[in-house]
Amino acid sequence: MNDKELSRRKFIQKTSLVAAGTVAGVLASRQPALGKTDQSAAKKTLCYNENMEYRRLGKTGLWISAVCLGGHWKRVNVMNQDFDKNRHDVVSRCMDVGINYIDACWDNEVKAYSKALAGRRDKIYLALSHGAKEPRNEEFRTAKKLLESLDELLRESDQEYTDLWRITCHEPGGTHSFNTSCEIVEALEKAKKQGKARFIGFSSHDRRWIKFMIEYFPQIEVVLFPYTAKSKEMPEDSVFDALKKCDVGAFGIKPFASNSLFKGSSAPDDPNAEEDDRCARLAIRYILCNPHIMPIPGLISIHQVDNVAKAVKERRELDVAEAEKLRQLMDRTWARLPANYRWLKNWEYV
Repeated sequence: MNDKELSRRKFIQKTSLVAAGTVAGVLASRQPALGKTDQSAAKKTLCYNENMEYRRLGKTGLWISAVCLGGHWKRVNVMNQDFDKNRHDVVSRCMDVGINYIDACWDNEVKAYSKALAGRRDKIYLALSHGAKEPRNEEFRTAKKLLESLDELLRESDQEYTDLWRITCHEPGGTHSFNTSCEIVEALEKAKKQGKARFIGFSSHDRRWIKFMIEYFPQIEVVLFPYTAKSKEMPEDSVFDALKKCDVGAFGIKPFASNSLFKGSSAPDDPNAEEDDRCARLAIRYILCNPHIMPIPGLISIHQVDNVAKAVKERRELDVAEAEKLRQLMDRTWARLPANYRWLKNWEYV
């Protein structure tokens, strides 16, 4: 280990000890079971709608809709609508039904949603990341370069701050050194102290590294990782064990397995549209059975927004017939995964 890594270790260990004491106090004050107090807090959240379920996002204290809006807009080309109008209308419907969080992880997404939120930025939580200029790129594995990337993205999207800076990390995992982990946390902490990020976290496809980051750095408040309708908690040493212990919030990416869940094209007039809607709701219901995660599907139409909102209101637990249908559906989904998404199979146990 070189001198820089040693100094970085000392820096992080020092700040971690301070943060650990703070977190311990916060956790001690948040032990009461869910009740009227929590329900009262949820009602004060952005875009509150009595027909939407809200979940506490770990130690951030935010109450987030059980289903959120993912930044990707795959298949949006099937919509007979101007792109900017499409994004504006989808965001508006999300706000109407009580969806109060948007996750944008690439600069084009951040710019598109910033534009869609013009004049109402304070009405919904917006998370951002500059995926191409973060640790996936070797040039952006220092705190200095990461902060430069954040400044650039905020400036180009005309944003003064982000509700959550969720740095997009390298995948498949196993490539980050301890030093890179420390650089990431240093950048996140500085951004928060400077008022550029209200809350901080990261996304990754590396289960072991995610667990390490959660347990080693109490500064981490939110994580994002794959969670499909085939995912479940590992019996032992689960990521969810670390989430609960450290009070870290979690979002599930790829809930529809990059659209491999569906037969149709997602066009409104597609002959498979009705069946695909049922499949989407079944997948969301299954995922929501885990109270510690919120799925963030990419939604390309007002209809799709209404469909996931409907899933939240439907009976949560699956009956025997539904469970069997979901099993068959996910077996088909796994078989349909394109080559560049077969890594999702590694996320059956989390």
